[in-house]
Amino acid sequence: MGKVGLGLAVGWAAATCAIAAVIVGRRVRRRREWRRVMAVVEELEEACSTPVGRLRQVVDAMAVEMHAGLASEGGSKLKMLITFVDRLPNGSEKDTYYALDLGGTYFRVLRVQLGGDRSGILRHDVERQPIPQHLMTSTSEDLFDFIASSLQEFVQKEEGVSEASTVKKRELGFTFSFPVKQTSVSSGILIKWTKGFAIEDMVGRDVSECLQQAMSKKGLNMRVAALVNDTVGTMALGHYHDKDTVAAVIIGTGTNACYWERADAIIKCQGLLTTSGGMVINMEWGNFWSTHLPRTSYDIELDVDSPNPNDQGFEKMISGMYLGDIVRRVILRMSQEADIFGPVSPKLSEPFILRTPLMAAMHEDNSSDLREVARILNEVLGIPDVPLKVRKLVVKVCDVVTQRAARLAAAGTVGILKKIGRDGRGGVTSGRIKGGSHSKMRRTAVAIEGGLYTSYSMFREYMNEAMTEILGEDISPYVILKITEDGSGIGAALLAATYSSPGVANVQLL
Repeated sequence: MGKVGLGLAVGWAAATCAIAAVIVGRRVRRRREWRRVMAVVEELEEACSTPVGRLRQVVDAMAVEMHAGLASEGGSKLKMLITFVDRLPNGSEKDTYYALDLGGTYFRVLRVQLGGDRSGILRHDVERQPIPQHLMTSTSEDLFDFIASSLQEFVQKEEGVSEASTVKKRELGFTFSFPVKQTSVSSGILIKWTKGFAIEDMVGRDVSECLQQAMSKKGLNMRVAALVNDTVGTMALGHYHDKDTVAAVIIGTGTNACYWERADAIIKCQGLLTTSGGMVINMEWGNFWSTHLPRTSYDIELDVDSPNPNDQGFEKMISGMYLGDIVRRVILRMSQEADIFGPVSPKLSEPFILRTPLMAAMHEDNSSDLREVARILNEVLGIPDVPLKVRKLVVKVCDVVTQRAARLAAAGTVGILKKIGRDGRGGVTSGRIKGGSHSKMRRTAVAIEGGLYTSYSMFREYMNEAMTEILGEDISPYVILKITEDGSGIGAALLAATYSSPGVANVQLL
């Protein structure tokens, strides 16, 4: 071999070695990056861990906070609001009742016909209307005049008359899903607006009175018989169908719960007199907090960035408003740790761009190539051409966040049952019915509503599993989670039926 040939051979060998070194270097770098990404996921999984022992600690903490909230105003993160609802529908209600559901940028009007004698709901009609944007910041008179006009048209159409005033007096249930200080079963003072409303002259006024005045101006022969929030309406509807219903839980965009409490346990209202000896308590459980909750760095960042830091801690870990954004924050962190998604997409820094229904769609993608995951990452988060193994990792993140949320929701629900002695553990109020030398568990139903539970099958599965784990296999068959749809509408009409006589609201504060 001549000198030229030898030089070429040496050069070729050197180039080959260099190329090999680059390839090996890239592989080593990719392995290191993949390990860093896996470390992010493993750290998340560990931080979100909810073994049954931890869930039982959350159960105990929920029960303790409930006691504290009933003992004194401000004694707990849980507001434990008195609703003045001391009786629930039982199936004997008869006649036609209306409901108005106002809780966001839309409102609904319903007409419900009840058969009595447990013949059930014979018919219900619903109409949904948007609230014009300018009315959300106008005056209370403008807002309620618009609502009353829509209600008048609905009544005339459904009753088949030209004038609503010619119809016999009707009772109305009013679901008003904004912060209210209840003063009776049919009245309450608006504390503050949320959800984009900002009508200043309304704050501090009686909500029902504003609606009543607007209806009178329109000649509507109608009375507000019950003012409730959606959780109480859900419990009313649940109890109407199943007399063993003792609580209601809503897990949707937001979350809340209410339950039936003994009047003598509501210590902060000494001398509370009710016809039934009990009352529905609106817990406002979204604000529950405990050191036993498995909080991560992503939860802390989300809370700091939110409009209400240090508030609604439980809601931010379990409700549909926030789960998608927690997943977004984890994906952003993974993207910053390594280039497995390519260059960091600017869309990953946009809060709430990944809505929870999209997260659920990725989580429940059953296709072999996870094409729905790829589509959402590309179209929503601006991350194209994601390898299959990375898509699988994204599904894993969705699973971890969802599982934690569902299991915490289960723990909160069992906390309510523990407070009222329906968890089957110890003592005469253990949820057992005594009988001779034997005792058996009392059947307990919890009405549950909200898209996170009703429409997200993995969430529902995880929550049901956790209920069984916490209660135990002997007790869990006696506790039923019953999907109860449209408590905010039909439930309000049922409560209007329950309190249809003006003299029926017998709750007194002495």
